[in-house]
Amino acid sequence: MGHDFDALYAAHFTSLTAQLYAYLGDRQEAQDVTQEAFCRALARWRDVSAYDDPVAWVRRVAWNLATSHFRRLKVAAAFRRRHREEQVPAPSPDRVALFAALRTLSPQPRQAVVLHYLADQSVADIAVSMQVSTGTVKSWLHRARTALAGQLQPAPDAEEARDA
Repeated sequence: MGHDFDALYAAHFTSLTAQLYAYLGDRQEAQDVTQEAFCRALARWRDVSAYDDPVAWVRRVAWNLATSHFRRLKVAAAFRRRHREEQVPAPSPDRVALFAALRTLSPQPRQAVVLHYLADQSVADIAVSMQVSTGTVKSWLHRARTALAGQLQPAPDAEEARDA
């Protein structure tokens, strides 16, 4: 059984990949599609090996996979055309400083801060989602605020800047 499959694979993998490469225009995708078709043949080898032309079955599966790949690409392209990403402005210096300061926190307090202050979740909701007590969340938030306050200085307003 395995020997027949191995022979079929050795005899046809390269030529089928070349056909699909010409169709898809992407060598890696052609190899992936061909490999997937042969994997499906191996999974059904008892039935496939009984066909008059097993490679025809593998070829049909490979071409179906390639066609599905093109359909997915067309759908994705249509989606991108309809939903063009807006230009997002660069983050402000304050944002950059905040993100840098957040990275200094350990993971759990950082997650609690993000959920509470950026996602507007309550302490109780955070406790449930992180599977800890509300007291633990409050403690994390307090320690995180203290740590962040030491790293983040308020921006001087225009009057203070002139006086300096």
